[in-house]
Formats: sequence, structure tokens, C-alpha cells
Amino acid sequence: MTYPEADGLTVGRAAALVGVSVKTLHHWDAVGLVRPSGHTPAGYRVYSADDIARVHRVLVYRELGFPLAEIARILDDPSADARDHLRRQRAQLERRAGRLQEMARAVDRMLEALDAGLRLTPEEQVEIFGADWRPERVDEARDRWGGTAQWTQYAERAARMTPGDWKDVAARTEALNADLAAACRAGTAPGSSEANALAERHRALLGTYFDCTHAMHACLGRMFADDPGFAAYFDGIEPGLTAWLRDAIFANAGARGVDPATAAWE
Repeated sequence: MTYPEADGLTVGRAAALVGVSVKTLHHWDAVGLVRPSGHTPAGYRVYSADDIARVHRVLVYRELGFPLAEIARILDDPSADARDHLRRQRAQLERRAGRLQEMARAVDRMLEALDAGLRLTPEEQVEIFGADWRPERVDEARDRWGGTAQWTQYAERAARMTPGDWKDVAARTEALNADLAAACRAGTAPGSSEANALAERHRALLGTYFDCTHAMHACLGRMFADDPGFAAYFDGIEPGLTAWLRDAIFANAGARGVDPATAAWE
């Protein structure tokens, strides 16, 4: 049938109205699912009101998961029981909804793990990191660095770590602290090969949580000395260790082309 230009909808206008692409309508036309009732004198496809109603019915069945061939059979076969199809599809949707809800709960648990950064209870944290560990340190760190790319990296890595992984990190930390304390007591000179090796071990340990460049390491060394909490921690391991570690980090960074005085977090 040929329509005047003002009657019906061209394929572009029909696609925009129902929210599908022109390519989709062309495909449905080609497979006989929704064929426009006529054309304009210029040869353009024209969709009538009944055609658009059929498009909407196709969209409903497609949203329910019916394949196009079955949709065509339901729409065109008078003997097809649309109610029976819909009842069966509703049962499938209920099962799918249940699976999606469980997946949503799993995602919530993953988000909690990523947000907390530790898959450990406070009791497990104390057991692994020692009696002087304060679980609220995680909250303090999140408040301080939560908006940085490094915190995101830390949270993603921490969420994948098992209690066994954390015990390994705690053991490595304890061994490194003992070696740092021994070097500080022995008067090992920052910038010496031994001190540089210890600084690199310290940077590698930080690399467990996020990628730590030498410039970042220098920034952290400065922060250790300036922050009373960090200073108390390191000096509690060995008197004077905070300043020694800062100087060792600075010297190691300088040996690798980083000026500690101007180092930036990058």
C-alpha cells in the first residue's frame, strides 16, 4: 500500500519512537517479523499504527527472552497459546530473579571487602599482626587516602588476600623491621649498599599493597618522620629508627635519580 508522506511513520521515525535501531527494524522486516504496511511514493517504508503495536508486542516478548522465531510463531499462529508461553516464561523469570538476587548479594559482599580493604575480622587482624595492632588503622587509612588510585589498588589486592597471605605479609614485615632495627643500631650509613638494599625491601613490601615508585617512597619517608603516629611506631621498634629509615629511603631514591626534596606522589 502506498501512503501519502504525512501518513504513517518512516523507518527512522518508527525506530526513534519505539527505541530500537533502524537496522533492527530492517532485520525484522527481512525475516518477516514486523513488515511495514506500505511505502511512500518515494519508496520509503511506512509503519502504520497496527505495525507499531506489533513492534511493541515483539519488544515485550524479546524482553522476556523469547527468540525471534518463536515470537513470530506466537504472533502469527492462531493456535499458539500465548498465555501458556507467558506462564512458562514467568516461572523462568522468577528463577532468574532469584539467581540475580543472589548475585547482587555476592556483589555486596565483594563491595564490603573492597571498601574495608581487609578480608579479616578484627580478631584475626590482632592474631596475625600482633597485640599492638589497632584494627581502626584501616579506617584511619581509608579516611586519609580513600580517594587515591593507590587506595583503590590496595583495596582490590587486599580483598583477594587470604588469612594465610596476611600471615606471610606479617612475617615479612616483622623480619624487615628486625633487620632495619639492627642496621640502625649498628650505625649502618644511609646510602650504603646494605642500607639501599633494606630500603628496597621496604619499598617492595609496600608494593604488596600498591605500586610504589621511588618518588612515592621518598614521600612516605618524609611522612614517617613528620607524622607522630608513624614516628612512634618506628621509634618503638628501635629508638632513632624513624629518622634512619627516612634517610635510608632518601639516599636510595637519590641513587635512582629522584630528588627527595622535590619528590611528588606519582
